[in-house]
Amino acid sequence: MIHPLRQFLGLLFFIYCSQTALLAQNRHLTYSESQQDFPNPERGFYIPISTSSARFVPLDAVTLARYRTQAQRVGKASYLIQCSLVYRSYRLETFKNSSLSEEFLKQVSNDFAIARQAGIKLILRFAYTDQATTGNCPDQYKICPPYGDAPKAVVLTHIKQLSPLLQEHADVIAVLQMGFIGIWGENYFTDHFGDASTNGLGVVPDSSWQDRSQVLAALLNALPKDRMVQVRTPQIKQRFVYGPQAPVTSAVMGSGDGYRGADLARIGFHNDCFLASADDYGTFYDLGNSSTKRGPATAILRRYMAQDSQYTAVGGETCDDAFSPQNDCAPLGRAEQEMALMHYSYLNASYNNEVNNDWQTQGCMANIRRRLGYRFVLRSATIPDKIKAGQRLRVDLALTNVGYSAPYNPRPLQLILRNTTSGAIHRITLETDVRRLSPGSHQLRHTRQLPAAVKPGRYELLLNLPDGYRSLAVNPAYSIRLANTGLWEAPTGYNKLKHTLLIRP
Repeated sequence: MIHPLRQFLGLLFFIYCSQTALLAQNRHLTYSESQQDFPNPERGFYIPISTSSARFVPLDAVTLARYRTQAQRVGKASYLIQCSLVYRSYRLETFKNSSLSEEFLKQVSNDFAIARQAGIKLILRFAYTDQATTGNCPDQYKICPPYGDAPKAVVLTHIKQLSPLLQEHADVIAVLQMGFIGIWGENYFTDHFGDASTNGLGVVPDSSWQDRSQVLAALLNALPKDRMVQVRTPQIKQRFVYGPQAPVTSAVMGSGDGYRGADLARIGFHNDCFLASADDYGTFYDLGNSSTKRGPATAILRRYMAQDSQYTAVGGETCDDAFSPQNDCAPLGRAEQEMALMHYSYLNASYNNEVNNDWQTQGCMANIRRRLGYRFVLRSATIPDKIKAGQRLRVDLALTNVGYSAPYNPRPLQLILRNTTSGAIHRITLETDVRRLSPGSHQLRHTRQLPAAVKPGRYELLLNLPDGYRSLAVNPAYSIRLANTGLWEAPTGYNKLKHTLLIRP
């Protein structure tokens, strides 16, 4: 008879050996970072292509595909880009007093289909005029009324007409800019929504803030909940969320609010005068209301946008090189510091290249091209060598986002098991919200049950970050590529983990 103590010690030894054997089956893999510049969805430099209702010129699929797949020099740029984004602005000058025509709506719908065919996404804006009338008026820039935008009733009618298109084609919409109000759709020089310039009241009265918020609410309702609207200034968001009397010290959105689908979490920013002046030509300025005067608020509003933009889409363009050396590369300038602080995902490639070309000359453009938006580097993975069919599989990933921001639209993170003999594909969705992968290091630990359909055999493991819409999920043009050497599989859009898993009976 075996002594109970010996039996107990034998059991402990068996457990120890079993655990040691299990640990021995794990493989720790490391990966090399790549410095290559390559396009990734919904980030980077964009190319602007505008059209109008009076002279509509449709997008061209061949041209758009070339922008994505071949390095381009745009306009007066001294640098090359490949882009996954096109800024598409529609000028509605023939519809200022009428509904949108069925022909125009069909033309816009066709643009979406062309973008999908080309593998790119659109930054959208609708406006009624891009022409500024200069003259002898009080405004410091001598931009004089009438400005040429449309009244609120017309704007709301147009948004209602566009809503079915925005819903149907949301898969190829990266983000929608608020637009509609004022020259260029920038919500400043306006005939109908409170002229805050010195040509008018000098402030935006409460009733006009309410009208603006009504337009913003209509745009948010016109889009699916998983798409954002960008506003031109932080104060527009503050007064939408908290009302026309909201102070510039209004609270920012917290991490618990981000990506929840509420309107608060769906309002981002587009700064169309990036580092153009101390307040970016009024981007960080208090336009007042019915009770308060206009006045500077640069430090407060910059702090608000820096914090709030952790969870929203941010982009824009440069507009003036007068704010040099601040808008230059380090050490004299802070261009990259500002992009990181405000979590920039995209910038205009063709304007203003007096600023952008300096980044090329001064040596930071290559880094900016790589870091705009997200840039994921896989550092290591710990994965078992073998596992039994039906068991739970643990995969640990060490990943770093070296970009300026995180992805702003939802998409899954999938572990792909591909049978090395039959080529059969099995997808396991990992419980990671990629929008939460902010700049910095992340440890992703996942334990998932193997699908019942996974039969014994040898399986190559890969990571997949496809588009969140089913219509694009199998199109590699819309999948995220990791910034690693030798992992990208272009035909599928998968990222290899360079590991084969044996699944035993």
